Amino acid sequence: MNRQPFDKPPRWWPPKLSPWWIRLWRTIRKQQQVKVQRLLEVDVRGAERVHEAVAANQGILITPNHSSHADCFATYAASDAVGVPFYIMVAWQVFQRAGWLRRLALRHHGCFSVDREGTDMQAFRQAVEVLTARRSPLVVFPEGEVYHVNERITPFREGPAAMAILAARKGDRPVVCIPAAIRYYYLDDPTPELLRLMDDLERAILWRPRPDLSLPERIYHFAEGALALKEIEVLGRPSPGPLRERVGDLILFILDHLEARHGLEGSPTTVPERVKTLRQHLIKRLQELPANDPARQQCDEDLEDVFLVVQLFSYPGDYVTERPTVERIAETLDKFEEDVLRVKTATIRGARRATVTFAEPIRLAADRGKDAAAGLTRLLEERVQAMLEESQSAASPRESRAAAG
Repeated sequence: MNRQPFDKPPRWWPPKLSPWWIRLWRTIRKQQQVKVQRLLEVDVRGAERVHEAVAANQGILITPNHSSHADCFATYAASDAVGVPFYIMVAWQVFQRAGWLRRLALRHHGCFSVDREGTDMQAFRQAVEVLTARRSPLVVFPEGEVYHVNERITPFREGPAAMAILAARKGDRPVVCIPAAIRYYYLDDPTPELLRLMDDLERAILWRPRPDLSLPERIYHFAEGALALKEIEVLGRPSPGPLRERVGDLILFILDHLEARHGLEGSPTTVPERVKTLRQHLIKRLQELPANDPARQQCDEDLEDVFLVVQLFSYPGDYVTERPTVERIAETLDKFEEDVLRVKTATIRGARRATVTFAEPIRLAADRGKDAAAGLTRLLEERVQAMLEESQSAASPRESRAAAG
């Protein structure tokens, strides 16, 4: 997973959406799309659904899955196809790490910053204002993290649904949610480069490369070894049982231990929400402690453990065995490259294309009950997952074949 600083945001970056500047930036943006992400094509499906909602003067919340660092480029391409610029909610760390020119480009493209770990009322108010008063749709990625799992979604956070419901209550126009599914496919075979990466990963944990095994076998062999090392560090011993159960048990052990230490028992039930609660508490604690207080080191270590939970959570355990396609194998190795080799973002090892599919809009009622956000969040999850599953069944033989060892 992509490592990011977790702290209090230094400031808030508002949008400066400008269709004129978007047209000016388009050539540079597409060059970066091809050069950095090797994303050669973006096929947009259902663009007319968004266009019709815009023409009807509706507030529009678009909720895509978030499996790749290329999602921003796929989203911009979808905006071009719709013919209307989008506002996009972006983690504040993206703005902080960007140079001034990229920050300007982001803001011209309608991006504004959000503190995902805090109660960011500026971002929340900006989102509601877009939904109640602006012509352009708002894009929010409800997963909150880039998990590198393109055919499955992870639990959506309720914040986006809450924004849409509040906008429907207080605004003078209808508000709709449009689920969106972003899916990536390789246009050429990245297996030779993936095999070289697998060699590097095995050497990183002092193993000899195993070219005698197929690539899926090597992935699980490596995962067993890497997980056992982490279990020894955290638990004092490796655990028995299937890989998926061991990952889940380690996640729960770390979360339970941290919540007990900080008096946060009874936190939300989903792993992403428990992570968010712990991060909020630890960041606040660090802000309160003096710079020379030795307790700061423990907070830093606890934040590292929280990040480990997010890393572990991103590995479903059966993702490759269920369907050993080139795409799933590459995604899993992308995560290993970021988590084990500590690269900032994984290297894309083949030319790709993407599809962006918009579902039928979900119109919101203004008088939804107190559990409305949770119910809408579940509905959005189901719609996005259904579209991803439909794209799996429609995959071509080239896209669905397994990678050879």
